[in-house]
Amino acid sequence: MPANIMTSIMNSLDIIYSWIWGAPLLVLLTGLGIYLTITLRGLQFRYLGYALRLVFGSQKAHPEAEGQGDISHFQSLMTALAATIGIGNIAGVATAITVGGLGALFWMWVTALLGMATKYAEAILAVKYRVTDEHGEMCGGPMYFIESGLGWKWLACSFAFFGAVAALGGGNMLQANSVADVMRTMFHVNPWWSGLIIAALTGFTIVGGIKSIGKVAGLLVPFMALFYIAGASIILAYHYDRIFDVIVAIITHAFTGQAAFGGFLGSTMLLALRVGVSRGLMTSEAGLGTASIAAAAAKTDLPGRQALVSMTGSFLATIIMCSVTGLVLGVTGVFGSLDEQGKLLNGASMTVAAFNSIFTGGGYIVTIGLVLFAFTTLLGWAYYGEKCVEYLFGIKSVPIYRVLFTLMIIPGAVLELDIVWKISDVFNGLMAFPNLIGLCALSSVVISETKLFLNVLKAEREAEN
Repeated sequence: MPANIMTSIMNSLDIIYSWIWGAPLLVLLTGLGIYLTITLRGLQFRYLGYALRLVFGSQKAHPEAEGQGDISHFQSLMTALAATIGIGNIAGVATAITVGGLGALFWMWVTALLGMATKYAEAILAVKYRVTDEHGEMCGGPMYFIESGLGWKWLACSFAFFGAVAALGGGNMLQANSVADVMRTMFHVNPWWSGLIIAALTGFTIVGGIKSIGKVAGLLVPFMALFYIAGASIILAYHYDRIFDVIVAIITHAFTGQAAFGGFLGSTMLLALRVGVSRGLMTSEAGLGTASIAAAAAKTDLPGRQALVSMTGSFLATIIMCSVTGLVLGVTGVFGSLDEQGKLLNGASMTVAAFNSIFTGGGYIVTIGLVLFAFTTLLGWAYYGEKCVEYLFGIKSVPIYRVLFTLMIIPGAVLELDIVWKISDVFNGLMAFPNLIGLCALSSVVISETKLFLNVLKAEREAEN
């Protein structure tokens, strides 16, 4: 692509990004998280342990959790995590730090912790207002709870439209682009070949719908997360003496910005805040509304029970996974470094450099993790996108969307990284607006449903004793 056209596109996207991710969205996103945290009395902290037991414990220990739905609690969360734990946890953290400094990671943490309450609210509404389609599958999410709970069809349609487009951009092309980039860096594979292979594997899986996606996600997500964390733990153990200093720098630079050094141009507090919140939204999906689409497919007897399961996604994806990447980038000192061509290390290439700095072949851990993360993210977003399209155009449109989604992987693999990231951020922001507005308007329903659920939970615990 000619340089002048590239510059023009990037300038236009920067203007749109600045407008979307301005004060209104930041206030709405953080304000709603604070409000829900207060009104629900810190539910995301008080019931985190129970939520994790629901996810990872034996279903026999929780027979009351079985109910209507297509997939289990575990598969529902893994499908959501398949879309959540992806490029953002490896390349996204690196790009956030490159733009906003180490302080951006702090704002990612804040977004995730507050977002756990937001994600809980999204899921409880998604299950409460879910419906069954012509094929007998559960359908739910912001478009359904906005229409059924508020009667605002126009707002529901706007979410579904932005969701379908975002699935093609950030949920699809971004993943393919990052895989192609790291495969070219590590193995000199032509991006076109990477795109074709990923497209074939994705098309083969998504044709089976949510049950097929849930089974694949249930197998791959736990494996890839543990594999990546194990590799990162070796690096952190090697540089254990630097961890405290990096944490201090993350907190300090969140409020002061970070001065220029090496190839890093420096950042302000506002820039760290903006980048951290936008990337925190992407890595946790809190406020985005998409994870609630997977939550609506879960087998559960009460909306509140699945809502607790769903909120753990933000904790696992951002507080655990993103923190691991951020600390590795900090302790290895690759942040602000230049590559062999004199360009500032960014994205997956920076994370690869961090792993390679400790042991030979460390970059292969990132490569394998990134490929698996990207593939499962593609699967999760394929499901989100098709449910948005089904809401807009009916169930007959789903096969067409699946073909389009699969084909879009190929051009995504060869586009410029900066453009794909910016497009992803833009549509994530556009999708967040209708979801957050719906959540605000239905917050009283969230509170009343929570009270009913907590009363049931209290009765269950008393019966056990």
